[in-house]
Amino acid sequence: MAEQQQFYILLGNLMSPDNDIRKQSEEAYDTIPGQTKITFLLQAIRDAACAEEVKTMAAVLLRRLLSSSFEEIYPGLTVDMQTAIKTELVTSIQTEASPNIRKKVADIAAELCRNLLDDDGNNQWPELLKFLFDSVNSDNVGLREAVISALLQTMEDQTNPRVQAHAAAALINFTEDCPKSLLIPYLDSLVQHLHVIMVAKLQELIQKGTKLVLEQVVTSIASVADTAEEKFVPYYDLFMPSLKHIVENAVQKELRLLRGKTIECISLIGLAVGKDKFMPDASAVMQLLLKTQTDFNDLEDDDPQISYMISAWARMCKILGKEFQQYLPVVMGPLMKTASIKPEVALLDTQDMENMSEDDGWEFVNLGDQQSFGIKTAGLEEKATACQMLVCYAKELKEGFVEYTEQVVKLMVPLLKFYFHDDILLMGALTTSESMPLLLECARVRGPDYLTQMWHFMCDALIKAIGTEPDSDVLSEIMHSFAKCIELMGEGCLNNEHFEELGGILKGKLEEHFKNQELRQAKRQDEDYDEGMEETLQDEDENDVYILTKVSDILHSVFSSYKEQVLPWFEQLLQLIVQLVCPSRPWADRQWGLCIFDDVVEHCSPSSFKYAELFLRAMALSLSDTSPEVRQAAAYGVGVMAQYGGENYRPFCTEALPTLLGVIQSPDSKVKENVNATENCISAVGKVMRFRPECANVNEILPHWLSWLPLNEDKEEAVHTFDFLCDLIESNNPIVLGPDNANLPKIFQIIAEGVANESVKSEDACSKRLANVIRQVQGSGGLWTQCVTMLNETQQKAIQDLLNTA
Repeated sequence: MAEQQQFYILLGNLMSPDNDIRKQSEEAYDTIPGQTKITFLLQAIRDAACAEEVKTMAAVLLRRLLSSSFEEIYPGLTVDMQTAIKTELVTSIQTEASPNIRKKVADIAAELCRNLLDDDGNNQWPELLKFLFDSVNSDNVGLREAVISALLQTMEDQTNPRVQAHAAAALINFTEDCPKSLLIPYLDSLVQHLHVIMVAKLQELIQKGTKLVLEQVVTSIASVADTAEEKFVPYYDLFMPSLKHIVENAVQKELRLLRGKTIECISLIGLAVGKDKFMPDASAVMQLLLKTQTDFNDLEDDDPQISYMISAWARMCKILGKEFQQYLPVVMGPLMKTASIKPEVALLDTQDMENMSEDDGWEFVNLGDQQSFGIKTAGLEEKATACQMLVCYAKELKEGFVEYTEQVVKLMVPLLKFYFHDDILLMGALTTSESMPLLLECARVRGPDYLTQMWHFMCDALIKAIGTEPDSDVLSEIMHSFAKCIELMGEGCLNNEHFEELGGILKGKLEEHFKNQELRQAKRQDEDYDEGMEETLQDEDENDVYILTKVSDILHSVFSSYKEQVLPWFEQLLQLIVQLVCPSRPWADRQWGLCIFDDVVEHCSPSSFKYAELFLRAMALSLSDTSPEVRQAAAYGVGVMAQYGGENYRPFCTEALPTLLGVIQSPDSKVKENVNATENCISAVGKVMRFRPECANVNEILPHWLSWLPLNEDKEEAVHTFDFLCDLIESNNPIVLGPDNANLPKIFQIIAEGVANESVKSEDACSKRLANVIRQVQGSGGLWTQCVTMLNETQQKAIQDLLNTA
């Protein structure tokens, strides 16, 4: 302790205005061994009782020591001592109260990290990288500032390009993971630093031909713009001229990667700042891209520009919208060529596989019997990316993409049979399934015959893929895609053979769901059962439930397209669905079982009543279930019974009403986890009053129902409540309007809130009716003023928006 106190005095004397004292202190400091210096300096920095100027001097000296004498001191320290230094630095950055000292400690950590990069550029302090990621996303503002400041300072180290490149790469990782709200306060500083570095490195490229740091900086700029979005607009003109200059002039073979990354950067900035800001440069950028595209056939297969170009075209399509259609003839040829890459595959015995396994890019799946299936993955990432771009064009251009739908469908459909999945192929398979309904939408413009022909090409393959796909992620996407296609095509899209095959597959999925649950319960009784196994079992359960949701999606699309005529086919699944809603089943089973019965009631009534005894009791119990998801499904069911079910469901609607009111009025009904279920209950009460008024004391319930509006979370149900509200206002309902129209200011607030929260959109039929209500009041002078003055600024703007658009 005494030695440490003597050291503090020495640090103070190093700052003395007296030259003699300062000189003596410097000589004394120089005699202290390196390891002891490090120990004392770290202690000074960490000591809360130490004066700030002394701590500042300690931080400056420690950084200088690691900078000038690293090789002489650090490698000779014990591993424990090296670890202690790293731990002390990280702890000080986290706990130091003074922003000045915290920044200086971050600079020390940056200096140590720089010295700990080996000759191959590998980071020997990985724990710091994790700490930095956590810090940038931390709630501690000072901590974020210190880390970002140290990063930027490291990027400006012009003497060490390799370190600069690492710092830029770290910045890319930060900005990709950093929420926009956390990035904005540092945006100006980040951008100005990046601009200074980019200009310097551009000059360096011209003078010396060095490009490593410039490549990383260009990607950093792209990442910052991607996260900042419209907040990047003020900096657009700072970067775009230089970026265009790089694309125009970086034509040498060794600059291909730089050029590709710059093309990516320009397109990401364009997407971030939006069409209005980007348009003055759009033509010039498109010409640069077109020139590269024209030379596409001269590019080598491994040219890195290819993948950057493909992605950039898709972003340009998002920016330009329909105006992009004119470029399709140039873009589509190379894109289809890349999307059509055929992977090299082989069936090998074990010996052959061992001989080939060292070859780059081969991956294998063991098929048993001493055989393996191998695939060479080179080019597959580009293929998957190209397929994603085709989906993007179909989504953005719709009927403008119709010329290419046939060749894209012929490319995509066979990919559904491709069973070998690594991450790349998984991405490709997901893209393929997503493309199917989009391509049908594009094809609609050519009429029903063309559309039907395209659907027939897809349908068999989709059904077969649902029956055979082993990967649950891919399977769920294919099922979702199939459901979307049925909704889009409507009644008549499935023939008897399709129904027969589909019925067998869905039955199999449901039976497998129950079997897997039994197996998991058995494993929980196993003597090896522990927390790790439980985590695995829960993951498996989540996968199974997700597949169950897609079974529900498919049944929803079939019911909404075919109505009651599909009920005889559905009966083969009926007992399995009844099993789902048993009170003993997990909540997710009951939720999705009820959703399926909701669809039966909504789309097949009044024929659905013949199954009522199988699900009504479960639905009644579920209205007050502990799971909000189950309550929501049950409440929706009451609403569709009132609206579509017919006379037979009247007693159930009467019986359900008190329970619905109880759920809505419970103290925690509006907390986040309950709000969706509560809003479905409010909507259901409205539907009972509207379609089955004999089941409710409408005059008593209406004032309460009005006080619960508007619905803000469940947009679909919100529209139903506004429709009913319009009915009540248009019929001059005295309870809703109040004596002398006293409730109109409240009604104005409900309407304004609905518009502001997008619970009512201009395309909704009720928006015109609501606007008419507003206009009627507009002509009544004092009443209009009374209603409008009750609204805040946001609500007043919402009312004006409604009048302008409806």
